Amino acid sequence: MSFKKYLKLYVITDRRLKPEVESVRQALEGGATAIQMRIKDAPTREMYKMGRELRKLTREYDALFFVDDRIDVALAVDADGVQLGPEDMPIEVAKEIAPSLLIGASVYSLEEALDAEAKGADYLGAGSVFPTKTKSDVRVIGLEGLRRIVESVSIPVVAIGGINRENAREVLKTGVDGIAVISAVMGADDVKRATEELRKIVEEVLG
Repeated sequence: MSFKKYLKLYVITDRRLKPEVESVRQALEGGATAIQMRIKDAPTREMYKMGRELRKLTREYDALFFVDDRIDVALAVDADGVQLGPEDMPIEVAKEIAPSLLIGASVYSLEEALDAEAKGADYLGAGSVFPTKTKSDVRVIGLEGLRRIVESVSIPVVAIGGINRENAREVLKTGVDGIAVISAVMGADDVKRATEELRKIVEEVLG
């Protein structure tokens, strides 16, 4: 199966909302198809240890595993890929260092999307579609901005930013390959159930 199929429901960790291991297990039980470990400002050894645990879990549930920002940690834990933002390692350099990793690029405009595709990104995390409490200073591109990106690139696009059960359908109808969520799952009282509800919507729209 193409990796694109695993981008349908992409859940990102946030330890400010839930501890990683149990919440990731519940998200996987609920139908998450990819997990991204996002840990800011923790020692590298701690990221490595957590990454190994999450790598094991994602294998058990046949999901992809990505590491945010840190290509060294992604390689060390045998992740499927790494997610890079505009301030991180340049995409073309990351591809040279780690040709086996899928490179996801976080983009916040059409120009950044086209640039990331030209530099060899395997997929885009495009947003922020809506305002989000997770990143208060992020640029909001809206549904139209997202649609322009989808129509302008040939690599898979995952929408991110303020996506929840109420707006997921309209986001998916822009032609994206999947949705990435943080608060909608990690902020829920019942992580498994919140994931199940989103997965159902994803399957209804994307099939």
